[in-house]
Amino acid sequence: MNSKNPLDSVYFIKMPEEFKLSVHDIHLDPQIMLPVQKKETDAPGNFNMQELSQEQILAGILTVLAYDRQNPNLDYYRTLMTEARPGIKKELAEAAILKTRNEDWDLAEEIWMALHGLSPEDKAVVLNMALFFDQKADSYRKSSLNEDADAYDDTALNYYKDAMDSDPEIPDAFFNAGFFYLKKRLYADAKGCFESYLALTSDAKDEELGDNGVYKRERAQEVIDKISNRNLENDRFHNAYELIAGGQEEKGLEEIRKFIRDNPAVWNAWFLLGWGLRRLERFEDAKQAFGKARECEGGDESADTLNELAICQMETGELDEAQDSLNQALAYDPDNTKIISNMGYLCLKLGDEEQARKFFMTVLEIDPGDKIAKIELQKLEAEV
Repeated sequence: MNSKNPLDSVYFIKMPEEFKLSVHDIHLDPQIMLPVQKKETDAPGNFNMQELSQEQILAGILTVLAYDRQNPNLDYYRTLMTEARPGIKKELAEAAILKTRNEDWDLAEEIWMALHGLSPEDKAVVLNMALFFDQKADSYRKSSLNEDADAYDDTALNYYKDAMDSDPEIPDAFFNAGFFYLKKRLYADAKGCFESYLALTSDAKDEELGDNGVYKRERAQEVIDKISNRNLENDRFHNAYELIAGGQEEKGLEEIRKFIRDNPAVWNAWFLLGWGLRRLERFEDAKQAFGKARECEGGDESADTLNELAICQMETGELDEAQDSLNQALAYDPDNTKIISNMGYLCLKLGDEEQARKFFMTVLEIDPGDKIAKIELQKLEAEV
């Protein structure tokens, strides 16, 4: 995560009484220090009041709103900003959404933070902050930056909790938080969020919700049913996942086997068993577990199951079978960089370095920050 302090780019100065901000002739309080964004060409300690622009002041205010939440003059700065730029909230939201779509994460984060600082009580903004950090975490995890991804997940969770703690309650906060918890395999929390979403929208008619709202209600009920039918709220399942993910595979395998004993038709459980076995390099046993996962309802269409199965098949020398598994996995999830990387590894095992290079380059086209693909391409270039 970025350790640079954005406030280092801001001067705090007192403005002369005659100074006016923008075409609205807004007079500034000369007793309150005003944040001003430094120019890149400014030498340390060298500030020329005659060259001060309105944009520097507004940029400085936004920086403080974003990163200095203890500043005693925040309300004054918010008033200045909204009076000088009445449409600033819309401008910031549109810019933040655009940068997020383009995965310009650092700049998008600055804009979202500024918008939140400008309207900290706006729960719609809070929800957008949660969604942003949720997406940023997913992107970083795809690039194998797992520690940063975990930190962004923690930040997203705090914003989700804040968004759900609103009056009146925001249904979409619960809907999106449900999928966040689902991603973290916190199935009881996910189910609770989806149940809250359904309760909050229960009185709305289909025409009021629109097609998207109707779809969300159906999706929420579908997830609730799957969690209930597969008994995924069971603490043993979650404990098993936490133990395996935390490097205590043997203990995790004990837990998931106990879960499977009572829930033999849950593909997620067989997947978890296979994952733990694969991490212990027990590839033959892992293959059997992934095969059982595919026999259960929902497991045969899981790209993750097929990808994990392919890893085991590569390790046991079943390269043709591994290729079939990876091709099927890509059919379900064509932009999954982990699967594409494994196609590259498979090509290396087959001796086709040129095709492997193409797969690793494809990974970087999708995710320029992917560490694994960069390393493999560097190795290939070093061999030339």
